[in-house]
Amino acid sequence: MILPRLLVALVAMFGLTSAVDAAEVPAGAWSCTSCHARSPASGTSLPVVAGRPAAEIGGIMREFKSGARPATVMGRIARGFSDAETDAIAEWFAKQAN
Repeated sequence: MILPRLLVALVAMFGLTSAVDAAEVPAGAWSCTSCHARSPASGTSLPVVAGRPAAEIGGIMREFKSGARPATVMGRIARGFSDAETDAIAEWFAKQAN
């Protein structure tokens, strides 16, 4: 089981969460962090997701999934998650300090 230990180490190293919480990161959440920075100071034009309300994150993801919100990449990404996965990702990000 080297992969879970490696994942915990990487998460702790990059400060995405504590090593204790890393095991609780829902599947799919890592794909978000590759584009969405943890703070506005990063210089990216994409919105910060960490620390936003779970209902807001989940609602936006569902809008992307349904096509109600225009998107280039996010619509395809959102369609890859079930509602339960979307909720888990949204709840996890809502708990992350930005």
